[in-house]
Amino acid sequence: MRLLRPSGVLFLAFVLAVAACAPAATPTAAPATPTGGPPIRIGAPFNLTGGMASIDVPAANGARLAAEEINAAGGVLGRPLELLIRDTKTDPATAATVVTQLIEQDKVVVVIGFNDSDYVLAAGPICQRAGIPFITVGATSPRLPGQVGDMLFLTPFGDNVQAAVGAEFAFEKFGKTAYLLWDKGAEYTTVLAKYFKDRFTELGGSIVLEDTYQSGDKDFSAQIAKVKALPQQPDFYYISALPDDVGTIVKQFRNAGITGPIVGGDGYDTPLLIQVAGPAAENVFFTTHSLLTADSPNERVRKFVTAYKQKYGTEPEAVFAALGYDTVYVLAEAIRRAGSTDGQAIKKALESIRDFPAVTGVINYSPQSHIPQKGVTVIEVKGGKFTLAAERVPQKVPAP
Repeated sequence: MRLLRPSGVLFLAFVLAVAACAPAATPTAAPATPTGGPPIRIGAPFNLTGGMASIDVPAANGARLAAEEINAAGGVLGRPLELLIRDTKTDPATAATVVTQLIEQDKVVVVIGFNDSDYVLAAGPICQRAGIPFITVGATSPRLPGQVGDMLFLTPFGDNVQAAVGAEFAFEKFGKTAYLLWDKGAEYTTVLAKYFKDRFTELGGSIVLEDTYQSGDKDFSAQIAKVKALPQQPDFYYISALPDDVGTIVKQFRNAGITGPIVGGDGYDTPLLIQVAGPAAENVFFTTHSLLTADSPNERVRKFVTAYKQKYGTEPEAVFAALGYDTVYVLAEAIRRAGSTDGQAIKKALESIRDFPAVTGVINYSPQSHIPQKGVTVIEVKGGKFTLAAERVPQKVPAP
Protein backbone atom coordinates (compact mmCIF):
# COMPACT_ATOMS: atom_id res chain seq x y z
CA MET A 1 0.00 0.00 0.00
CA ARG A 2 1.70 3.22 -1.12
CA LEU A 3 0.56 6.71 -0.18
CA LEU A 4 2.32 9.96 -0.75
CA ARG A 5 0.02 12.52 0.82
CA PRO A 6 -2.18 13.30 3.81
CA SER A 7 -5.94 13.40 3.41
CA GLY A 8 -7.00 16.64 4.97
CA VAL A 9 -8.53 17.52 8.31
CA LEU A 10 -9.75 14.07 9.33
CA PHE A 11 -6.41 12.49 8.60
CA LEU A 12 -4.58 15.24 10.49
CA ALA A 13 -6.91 14.76 13.46
CA PHE A 14 -6.11 11.06 13.49
CA VAL A 15 -2.36 11.66 13.36
CA LEU A 16 -2.55 14.20 16.18
CA ALA A 17 -4.63 11.80 18.26
CA VAL A 18 -2.12 8.99 17.96
CA ALA A 19 0.99 11.15 18.11
CA ALA A 20 0.96 11.14 21.88
CA CYS A 21 1.44 7.38 21.90
CA ALA A 22 3.53 7.07 18.74
CA PRO A 23 7.04 5.69 19.10
CA ALA A 24 9.77 8.28 19.12
CA ALA A 25 12.36 8.41 16.36
CA THR A 26 14.99 7.04 18.78
CA PRO A 27 15.55 3.61 20.38
CA THR A 28 12.45 2.96 22.48
CA ALA A 29 12.72 -0.48 24.06
CA ALA A 30 14.19 -0.16 27.54
CA PRO A 31 16.94 -2.64 28.44
CA ALA A 32 15.98 -5.40 30.86
CA THR A 33 18.04 -6.95 33.62
CA PRO A 34 19.90 -9.16 33.92
CA THR A 35 21.74 -8.81 30.61
CA GLY A 36 24.27 -11.14 29.11
CA GLY A 37 25.71 -8.60 26.71
CA PRO A 38 24.95 -5.43 24.77
CA PRO A 39 21.48 -4.74 23.39
CA ILE A 40 20.37 -6.48 20.20
CA ARG A 41 19.76 -3.58 17.81
CA ILE A 42 16.72 -3.90 15.54
CA GLY A 43 15.99 -1.33 12.85
CA ALA A 44 12.30 -0.41 12.69
CA PRO A 45 11.47 1.99 9.85
CA PHE A 46 7.82 3.01 9.63
CA ASN A 47 5.89 5.79 7.94
CA LEU A 48 4.90 7.61 11.13
CA THR A 49 3.90 10.74 9.22
CA GLY A 50 2.25 11.21 5.85
CA GLY A 51 -0.38 9.13 4.13
CA MET A 52 0.59 5.76 5.64
CA ALA A 53 0.55 6.95 9.26
CA SER A 54 -2.95 5.64 9.97
CA ILE A 55 -1.65 2.07 9.78
CA ASP A 56 2.10 2.46 10.37
CA VAL A 57 1.78 4.23 13.73
CA PRO A 58 -0.24 1.32 15.18
CA ALA A 59 2.25 -1.15 13.67
CA ALA A 60 5.18 0.62 15.32
CA ASN A 61 3.29 0.76 18.61
CA GLY A 62 2.63 -2.97 18.45
CA ALA A 63 6.30 -3.68 17.76
CA ARG A 64 7.38 -1.48 20.65
CA LEU A 65 4.94 -3.21 23.01
CA ALA A 66 6.31 -6.64 22.08
CA ALA A 67 9.93 -5.53 22.58
CA GLU A 68 9.13 -4.14 26.01
CA GLU A 69 7.34 -7.34 27.03
CA ILE A 70 10.26 -9.46 25.88
CA ASN A 71 12.74 -7.26 27.73
CA ALA A 72 10.67 -7.40 30.89
CA ALA A 73 10.88 -11.20 30.68
CA GLY A 74 14.68 -11.13 30.43
CA GLY A 75 15.32 -10.31 26.79
CA VAL A 76 16.76 -12.71 24.21
CA LEU A 77 19.94 -14.66 24.85
CA GLY A 78 20.10 -12.69 28.10
CA ARG A 79 20.29 -9.42 26.12
CA PRO A 80 17.67 -6.69 25.74
CA LEU A 81 16.11 -5.82 22.41
CA GLU A 82 16.76 -2.23 21.34
CA LEU A 83 14.16 -1.14 18.80
CA LEU A 84 15.33 1.80 16.71
CA ILE A 85 12.08 3.24 15.37
CA ARG A 86 12.54 5.74 12.57
CA ASP A 87 10.06 7.84 10.57
CA THR A 88 10.36 7.37 6.82
CA LYS A 89 7.69 10.02 6.14
CA THR A 90 5.70 8.08 3.52
CA ASP A 91 8.47 8.62 1.01
CA PRO A 92 10.31 5.72 -0.68
CA ALA A 93 13.53 7.71 -1.09
CA THR A 94 13.53 8.53 2.62
CA ALA A 95 12.87 4.87 3.38
CA ALA A 96 15.99 3.86 1.46
CA THR A 97 18.09 6.52 3.19
CA VAL A 98 16.85 5.61 6.66
CA VAL A 99 17.48 1.88 6.18
CA THR A 100 20.98 2.60 4.91
CA GLN A 101 21.66 4.65 8.04
CA LEU A 102 20.25 1.96 10.31
CA ILE A 103 22.59 -0.62 8.78
CA GLU A 104 25.75 1.43 8.26
CA GLN A 105 25.63 3.84 11.22
CA ASP A 106 23.44 2.20 13.85
CA LYS A 107 24.76 -1.30 13.13
CA VAL A 108 21.39 -3.06 13.40
CA VAL A 109 21.45 -6.84 12.96
CA VAL A 110 17.94 -7.11 11.51
CA VAL A 111 15.27 -4.80 10.09
CA ILE A 112 11.49 -4.95 10.58
CA GLY A 113 8.86 -2.55 9.33
CA PHE A 114 6.58 -1.16 6.63
CA ASN A 115 3.04 -2.12 5.68
CA ASP A 116 3.36 -1.45 1.97
CA SER A 117 5.08 -3.25 -0.85
CA ASP A 118 6.51 -0.11 -2.48
CA TYR A 119 8.53 0.74 0.65
CA VAL A 120 9.77 -2.82 0.94
CA LEU A 121 10.92 -2.60 -2.67
CA ALA A 122 12.79 0.62 -1.80
CA ALA A 123 14.46 -0.71 1.37
CA GLY A 124 14.64 -4.45 0.87
CA PRO A 125 17.48 -4.58 -1.66
CA ILE A 126 19.65 -2.57 0.76
CA CYS A 127 19.13 -5.20 3.44
CA GLN A 128 19.72 -7.96 0.92
CA ARG A 129 23.08 -6.56 -0.18
CA ALA A 130 24.15 -6.13 3.45
CA GLY A 131 23.11 -9.67 4.43
CA ILE A 132 20.62 -8.28 6.97
CA PRO A 133 17.35 -10.18 7.50
CA PHE A 134 14.28 -8.03 6.83
CA ILE A 135 10.80 -8.96 8.06
CA THR A 136 8.06 -6.79 6.62
CA VAL A 137 5.27 -6.18 9.11
CA GLY A 138 2.36 -5.72 6.73
CA ALA A 139 3.39 -5.64 3.06
CA THR A 140 1.43 -8.40 1.35
CA SER A 141 2.61 -8.82 -2.25
CA PRO A 142 3.62 -12.47 -2.68
CA ARG A 143 6.08 -11.35 -5.34
CA LEU A 144 8.29 -9.56 -2.80
CA PRO A 145 10.66 -12.41 -1.86
CA GLY A 146 11.43 -12.99 -5.53
CA GLN A 147 11.86 -9.26 -6.15
CA VAL A 148 14.03 -8.55 -3.09
CA GLY A 149 15.85 -11.78 -2.27
CA ASP A 150 16.19 -14.55 0.29
CA MET A 151 16.75 -12.27 3.31
CA LEU A 152 13.14 -11.04 3.14
CA PHE A 153 10.27 -12.56 5.15
CA LEU A 154 6.60 -11.54 5.43
CA THR A 155 4.59 -11.62 8.65
CA PRO A 156 1.22 -11.48 6.82
CA PHE A 157 -0.32 -13.72 4.19
CA GLY A 158 0.09 -12.81 0.52
CA ASP A 159 -2.33 -10.74 -1.55
CA ASN A 160 -3.13 -13.78 -3.67
CA VAL A 161 -4.53 -15.43 -0.53
CA GLN A 162 -6.71 -12.53 0.61
CA ALA A 163 -7.88 -11.78 -2.94
CA ALA A 164 -8.93 -15.41 -3.38
CA VAL A 165 -10.96 -15.27 -0.17
CA GLY A 166 -12.51 -11.96 -1.25
CA ALA A 167 -13.49 -13.44 -4.61
CA GLU A 168 -14.89 -16.66 -3.16
CA PHE A 169 -16.78 -14.88 -0.39
CA ALA A 170 -18.31 -12.28 -2.73
CA PHE A 171 -19.16 -14.86 -5.41
CA GLU A 172 -21.07 -16.95 -2.87
CA LYS A 173 -22.69 -14.09 -0.95
CA PHE A 174 -23.40 -11.44 -3.57
CA GLY A 175 -23.39 -12.97 -7.04
CA LYS A 176 -21.55 -13.56 -10.30
CA THR A 177 -21.06 -10.04 -11.64
CA ALA A 178 -18.60 -7.47 -10.34
CA TYR A 179 -17.17 -4.03 -11.06
CA LEU A 180 -13.40 -3.74 -10.58
CA LEU A 181 -11.55 -0.52 -9.73
CA TRP A 182 -7.94 -0.17 -8.62
CA ASP A 183 -5.19 2.37 -8.07
CA LYS A 184 -2.78 1.87 -10.96
CA GLY A 185 -0.01 3.75 -9.16
CA ALA A 186 0.70 1.22 -6.39
CA GLU A 187 2.07 -2.31 -6.38
CA TYR A 188 -0.34 -3.46 -3.66
CA THR A 189 -3.55 -2.32 -5.33
CA THR A 190 -2.44 -3.55 -8.75
CA VAL A 191 -1.55 -7.09 -7.69
CA LEU A 192 -4.56 -7.38 -5.38
CA ALA A 193 -6.91 -6.48 -8.24
CA LYS A 194 -5.18 -8.96 -10.54
CA TYR A 195 -5.45 -11.83 -8.08
CA PHE A 196 -9.11 -11.00 -7.39
CA LYS A 197 -9.93 -11.01 -11.10
CA ASP A 198 -8.05 -14.27 -11.68
CA ARG A 199 -9.91 -16.11 -8.93
CA PHE A 200 -13.33 -14.54 -9.54
CA THR A 201 -13.37 -15.33 -13.25
CA GLU A 202 -12.06 -18.83 -12.53
CA LEU A 203 -15.13 -19.35 -10.33
CA GLY A 204 -17.36 -18.36 -13.26
CA GLY A 205 -17.78 -14.72 -12.33
CA SER A 206 -17.86 -11.88 -14.84
CA ILE A 207 -16.22 -8.45 -14.57
CA VAL A 208 -18.74 -6.10 -16.19
CA LEU A 209 -16.44 -3.07 -16.09
CA GLU A 210 -12.81 -2.44 -15.16
CA ASP A 211 -11.40 0.97 -14.36
CA THR A 212 -8.42 2.60 -12.68
CA TYR A 213 -7.48 5.77 -10.88
CA GLN A 214 -4.17 7.38 -9.91
CA SER A 215 -2.78 7.87 -6.42
CA GLY A 216 -3.64 11.40 -5.33
CA ASP A 217 -7.02 11.57 -7.09
CA LYS A 218 -9.77 13.07 -4.97
CA ASP A 219 -12.57 13.26 -7.52
CA PHE A 220 -13.98 9.93 -8.69
CA SER A 221 -16.89 11.33 -10.68
CA ALA A 222 -15.49 10.04 -13.98
CA GLN A 223 -15.31 6.47 -12.68
CA ILE A 224 -18.74 6.78 -11.09
CA ALA A 225 -20.29 8.06 -14.32
CA LYS A 226 -19.11 4.94 -16.15
CA VAL A 227 -20.62 2.73 -13.45
CA LYS A 228 -23.96 4.51 -13.55
CA ALA A 229 -24.02 4.21 -17.36
CA LEU A 230 -24.03 0.41 -17.16
CA PRO A 231 -27.31 -1.09 -18.41
CA GLN A 232 -27.47 -3.10 -15.20
CA GLN A 233 -25.56 -2.67 -11.97
CA PRO A 234 -23.25 -5.52 -10.93
CA ASP A 235 -23.86 -7.67 -7.88
CA PHE A 236 -21.00 -5.95 -6.05
CA TYR A 237 -18.07 -3.55 -6.49
CA TYR A 238 -14.50 -4.70 -5.82
CA ILE A 239 -12.33 -1.64 -5.18
CA SER A 240 -8.63 -2.20 -4.56
CA ALA A 241 -7.57 0.93 -2.72
CA LEU A 242 -5.07 2.34 -0.27
CA PRO A 243 -5.91 3.40 3.32
CA ASP A 244 -5.87 7.08 2.46
CA ASP A 245 -8.35 6.60 -0.39
CA VAL A 246 -10.94 4.11 0.82
CA GLY A 247 -13.12 6.52 2.78
CA THR A 248 -13.25 9.07 -0.02
CA ILE A 249 -14.08 6.51 -2.69
CA VAL A 250 -16.78 4.82 -0.65
CA LYS A 251 -18.39 8.13 0.28
CA GLN A 252 -18.48 9.40 -3.30
CA PHE A 253 -19.90 6.12 -4.63
CA ARG A 254 -22.64 6.15 -1.99
CA ASN A 255 -23.44 9.84 -2.54
CA ALA A 256 -23.92 9.00 -6.23
CA GLY A 257 -26.61 6.47 -5.32
CA ILE A 258 -24.49 3.31 -5.68
CA THR A 259 -25.70 1.23 -2.75
CA GLY A 260 -24.53 -2.30 -3.52
CA PRO A 261 -21.86 -4.14 -1.52
CA ILE A 262 -18.34 -2.75 -1.80
CA VAL A 263 -15.54 -5.28 -1.25
CA GLY A 264 -11.83 -4.69 -0.79
CA GLY A 265 -8.60 -5.80 0.87
CA ASP A 266 -6.70 -5.01 4.06
CA GLY A 267 -6.09 -1.43 2.92
CA TYR A 268 -9.58 -0.83 4.32
CA ASP A 269 -8.39 -1.79 7.82
CA THR A 270 -7.89 1.81 8.90
CA PRO A 271 -9.96 4.13 11.11
CA LEU A 272 -10.06 6.50 8.14
CA LEU A 273 -12.69 4.32 6.44
CA ILE A 274 -15.38 5.18 8.98
CA GLN A 275 -13.99 8.62 9.87
CA VAL A 276 -14.19 9.81 6.25
CA ALA A 277 -17.13 7.82 4.87
CA GLY A 278 -19.30 7.89 8.01
CA PRO A 279 -22.66 6.12 7.52
CA ALA A 280 -21.74 5.55 3.86
CA ALA A 281 -19.33 2.84 5.03
CA GLU A 282 -22.23 0.48 5.77
CA ASN A 283 -22.39 -2.58 3.51
CA VAL A 284 -18.62 -2.51 2.99
CA PHE A 285 -16.69 -5.77 3.33
CA PHE A 286 -12.94 -6.34 3.35
CA THR A 287 -10.38 -9.06 3.91
CA THR A 288 -7.81 -8.63 6.67
CA HIS A 289 -5.64 -10.43 9.20
CA SER A 290 -7.81 -10.49 12.34
CA LEU A 291 -10.64 -8.67 14.08
CA LEU A 292 -9.10 -7.08 17.17
CA THR A 293 -11.74 -6.82 19.90
CA ALA A 294 -11.60 -7.12 23.67
CA ASP A 295 -14.31 -9.81 23.57
CA SER A 296 -12.71 -11.90 20.81
CA PRO A 297 -13.08 -15.68 21.22
CA ASN A 298 -9.34 -15.87 20.49
CA GLU A 299 -7.40 -15.65 23.76
CA ARG A 300 -4.26 -14.25 22.10
CA VAL A 301 -6.30 -11.47 20.53
CA ARG A 302 -7.92 -10.60 23.87
CA LYS A 303 -4.58 -10.48 25.67
CA PHE A 304 -3.03 -8.32 22.97
CA VAL A 305 -5.95 -5.87 22.92
CA THR A 306 -5.82 -5.57 26.71
CA ALA A 307 -2.05 -5.02 26.77
CA TYR A 308 -2.20 -2.47 23.95
CA LYS A 309 -4.95 -0.50 25.67
CA GLN A 310 -3.09 -0.54 28.98
CA LYS A 311 -0.02 0.95 27.32
CA TYR A 312 -1.53 3.37 24.81
CA GLY A 313 -4.93 4.18 26.33
CA THR A 314 -6.88 2.93 23.31
CA GLU A 315 -7.67 -0.35 21.65
CA PRO A 316 -5.59 -1.09 18.53
CA GLU A 317 -6.49 1.37 15.81
CA ALA A 318 -5.80 -1.12 13.02
CA VAL A 319 -4.85 -4.77 12.62
CA PHE A 320 -1.33 -3.66 11.69
CA ALA A 321 -0.70 -3.11 15.40
CA ALA A 322 -0.97 -6.87 15.89
CA LEU A 323 1.24 -7.57 12.87
CA GLY A 324 3.95 -5.35 14.36
CA TYR A 325 3.64 -7.19 17.66
CA ASP A 326 3.79 -10.60 15.99
CA THR A 327 6.83 -9.60 13.94
CA VAL A 328 8.94 -8.82 17.01
CA TYR A 329 7.92 -12.04 18.74
CA VAL A 330 8.71 -14.26 15.75
CA LEU A 331 12.04 -12.45 15.33
CA ALA A 332 12.88 -13.01 19.00
CA GLU A 333 12.15 -16.71 18.57
CA ALA A 334 14.46 -16.86 15.56
CA ILE A 335 17.32 -15.17 17.44
CA ARG A 336 16.88 -17.63 20.31
CA ARG A 337 17.05 -20.54 17.88
CA ALA A 338 20.04 -19.07 16.07
CA GLY A 339 21.89 -18.55 19.34
CA SER A 340 23.50 -15.48 17.79
CA THR A 341 22.78 -12.27 15.92
CA ASP A 342 24.52 -13.33 12.73
CA GLY A 343 22.36 -12.52 9.72
CA GLN A 344 22.63 -15.89 8.03
CA ALA A 345 22.01 -17.69 11.31
CA ILE A 346 18.84 -15.65 11.92
CA LYS A 347 17.67 -16.31 8.35
CA LYS A 348 18.12 -20.06 8.76
CA ALA A 349 16.38 -19.97 12.14
CA LEU A 350 13.41 -18.11 10.63
CA GLU A 351 13.19 -20.78 7.93
CA SER A 352 12.94 -23.42 10.68
CA ILE A 353 9.92 -21.87 12.38
CA ARG A 354 6.79 -24.04 12.33
CA ASP A 355 3.43 -23.58 14.05
CA PHE A 356 4.44 -20.35 15.78
CA PRO A 357 1.37 -19.02 17.64
CA ALA A 358 0.72 -15.35 16.87
CA VAL A 359 -2.13 -12.88 17.30
CA THR A 360 -2.79 -12.81 13.54
CA GLY A 361 -2.57 -16.56 13.04
CA VAL A 362 -0.04 -19.35 13.04
CA ILE A 363 3.25 -18.56 11.31
CA ASN A 364 5.21 -21.13 9.32
CA TYR A 365 8.31 -20.51 7.25
CA SER A 366 10.59 -22.81 5.27
CA PRO A 367 13.60 -22.46 2.97
CA GLN A 368 11.13 -22.63 0.07
CA SER A 369 8.58 -20.14 1.43
CA HIS A 370 9.10 -16.94 3.39
CA ILE A 371 5.36 -16.14 3.38
CA PRO A 372 3.13 -17.73 6.04
CA GLN A 373 -0.05 -19.45 4.90
CA LYS A 374 -2.73 -18.06 7.21
CA GLY A 375 -6.48 -17.93 7.32
CA VAL A 376 -8.24 -14.72 6.30
CA THR A 377 -10.75 -12.66 8.27
CA VAL A 378 -13.60 -10.96 6.42
CA ILE A 379 -14.94 -7.79 8.06
CA GLU A 380 -18.30 -6.13 7.51
CA VAL A 381 -18.92 -2.51 8.49
CA LYS A 382 -22.16 -2.57 10.41
CA GLY A 383 -23.56 0.06 12.75
CA GLY A 384 -20.44 2.15 12.35
CA LYS A 385 -18.18 -0.66 13.56
CA PHE A 386 -16.00 -3.41 12.16
CA THR A 387 -17.80 -6.72 12.69
CA LEU A 388 -16.90 -10.31 11.83
CA ALA A 389 -18.43 -11.54 8.59
CA ALA A 390 -16.38 -14.73 8.12
CA GLU A 391 -13.10 -16.48 8.76
CA ARG A 392 -11.94 -18.47 5.77
CA VAL A 393 -9.15 -20.34 4.06
CA PRO A 394 -9.26 -19.99 0.26
CA GLN A 395 -10.34 -23.01 -1.76
CA LYS A 396 -7.71 -22.17 -4.37
CA VAL A 397 -4.97 -19.54 -4.49
CA PRO A 398 -3.76 -17.83 -7.69
CA ALA A 399 -0.06 -18.30 -8.42
CA PRO A 400 2.12 -15.34 -7.39
